[in-house]
Amino acid sequence: MIAALPMYDRPETAAANDRLWQGVRSGLGYGPETLTRDGDLWNIWQSPDLLIAQTCGYPFRARLHPHVQLVGTPILALPDCPPGHYCSVIVVRADDSRDSPEAFATARFAYNEALSQSGWAAPQTWAAARGFSFTNPVQTGAHRASAMAVTEGRADIAAVDALTWDILRAHDRFTDGLRVLARTEPTPALPYITAQANDPAPLFDALRAAISGLSPDDRTTLGITGLIRLPASDYLAVPSPPPPRPN
Repeated sequence: MIAALPMYDRPETAAANDRLWQGVRSGLGYGPETLTRDGDLWNIWQSPDLLIAQTCGYPFRARLHPHVQLVGTPILALPDCPPGHYCSVIVVRADDSRDSPEAFATARFAYNEALSQSGWAAPQTWAAARGFSFTNPVQTGAHRASAMAVTEGRADIAAVDALTWDILRAHDRFTDGLRVLARTEPTPALPYITAQANDPAPLFDALRAAISGLSPDDRTTLGITGLIRLPASDYLAVPSPPPPRPN
């Protein structure tokens, strides 16, 4: 069996994620002793041995949803978002004088992955609603790398998962050189999934209890306050923009 919580896992959050998993495992009465922290994410998400993992909303609606079961959606410590939702923050250098996103339409736009909801889909959908698009994309492979690319001048603007941004602000001093220019509209937060053959109900109950059982410090570290059930249709209804054009 595989259990993986990769989406917000980094050295400063790893111990809290481990305690969250141990709470889930205790509630279930079974499961792997430790979280999987290596291997290809697509292989993990699509494995018939998957007990539980967190994925992104875009991969879920684009490829995964016919092949997995939706377990639940985290309630994140993002006060501007409804329960079970999150958004992207659009960041630029603090000393960049441009004050409207439209002014960055042709600037170097750093994004993590083409199938990222917060890094690609949300900002492009947000821009399209305002009559423009980010036309000069630079792929970085990770939200942290996107933010760092802006700080270091290798890009001019980036879209970052709002919870990731809070974690970056807590642990990475380079973010002092950035400012938030805008926030996208909220969309469903990163869902927990299990293999198609599994019953998601006991996983939901164990995960909800484990989140509730975390210490206040661990909940703050992970930025999670609870668990909610959102229908798969909420994820499938989110718009998918065209993919990035090769540079």
